[in-house]
Amino acid sequence: MSTMTLNRATPAALESLDPEERMSRAEIDALQLERLKQTVRHAYENVPLYTRKLDDAGVGPDDIRTLADVARLPFTTKEDLRQTYPFGMFAVPMDRVARIHASSGTTGRPTVVGYTAADLDRWASLVARSLRAAGVRPGMKVHNAYGYGLFTGGLGAHAGIEKLGATVIPMSGGQTARQVQLIRDFEPDAIMCTPSYLLTIADAMEAEGVDPRTTSLKIGILGAEPWTNEMRAELERRLGIDAVDIYGLSEVMGPGVGSEAVETKDGPHIWEDHFLPEIIGEDGMPLPDGERGELVFTSLTKEAFPVIRYRTRDLSRLLPGTARAGMRRIEKITGRNDDMIILRGVNIFPTQIEELVLGIETLTPHFILELTREGRMDALTVRIERHPQLERDVCQAATVVLAQRIKVQIGSTVAVRLEEPGTLPRSEGKYKRVYDLR
Repeated sequence: MSTMTLNRATPAALESLDPEERMSRAEIDALQLERLKQTVRHAYENVPLYTRKLDDAGVGPDDIRTLADVARLPFTTKEDLRQTYPFGMFAVPMDRVARIHASSGTTGRPTVVGYTAADLDRWASLVARSLRAAGVRPGMKVHNAYGYGLFTGGLGAHAGIEKLGATVIPMSGGQTARQVQLIRDFEPDAIMCTPSYLLTIADAMEAEGVDPRTTSLKIGILGAEPWTNEMRAELERRLGIDAVDIYGLSEVMGPGVGSEAVETKDGPHIWEDHFLPEIIGEDGMPLPDGERGELVFTSLTKEAFPVIRYRTRDLSRLLPGTARAGMRRIEKITGRNDDMIILRGVNIFPTQIEELVLGIETLTPHFILELTREGRMDALTVRIERHPQLERDVCQAATVVLAQRIKVQIGSTVAVRLEEPGTLPRSEGKYKRVYDLR
């Protein structure tokens, strides 16, 4: 049972919300329209890419009269950001840019983003808002195991923790044994990292003879990779915490674009006073709320790096607000267009496999997917570690069950290979699930 199930939103807690979090839907719509007009004009007048794109689309800043007019604007893609590398998307002079972040660039040129001092202050405020929604309060200690450096996670989380009035422990990623030591010694109330890395930390605790449920941790604020509700249940069971999803991406801001509320855990509320979300279909046309498709964002308050209709590749749907009634939620991100494996005509997402794995108690959540080619046909092998406390025969039987469930529920035949405990790579940040060996 979650350790904070009684920590519901109280009247006192609601009083601490930002005024925007208490806005009605109509008030948010009006604010979004005002800020959308400002953003489009700012981007059109200061970013050559947007000047060209809007001119080519035959639409200008004065054509934005309703929120529905956002659909007339052109999309922005990661390729646009790479083509304007390094600073072509900046909308302010370089002497106003207070910080630069960038992606790893492992699949090409990195995507570079910039922030003015005002952007950084807004970012910190939105991360603080997200932490408060997750149950963190001023005076608590937060162990920050997101990577520092050009990745937005570490410094973005750090600034938000301080903005909230909590105490930050700036551990960064890696050095897992030291992570365990500092959690035991410093007794933090909350931890921020990827869900797969928190699983690695829990494994390391158990390897040292420490029951993860006995630590001081009460809350995990987890993001930066797709993860399932089954993974949430596994982490909450093993660590005795509330595991809450924080959503963000560097191209739109970083962590803190939205967050789940600890009292509902029903998908991140998007902070719509600063971001306008859309869902589009495969044809690029907008879909109504409740329909599943690709998530698209337009920033509404960014100075250095405004983005118009950025295609995230994340698959989700927009849902009515709950804990923040005026703010729409997104369904928990469990897949991306570019994560999808097409195996002999069947679409497979790694999170679908994760969901099935975590539904079999005799299997561990440590698995990778290997794509190979056998003759002219593609093949997928699930390599999964056996449970260290169970006999190999028991675990081997569980792999047969897993293969059957993948065949029945996903519709594809795969091989499942049992590996010894500790032989597969462990996450120290964003976890790589898929290895394409074709």
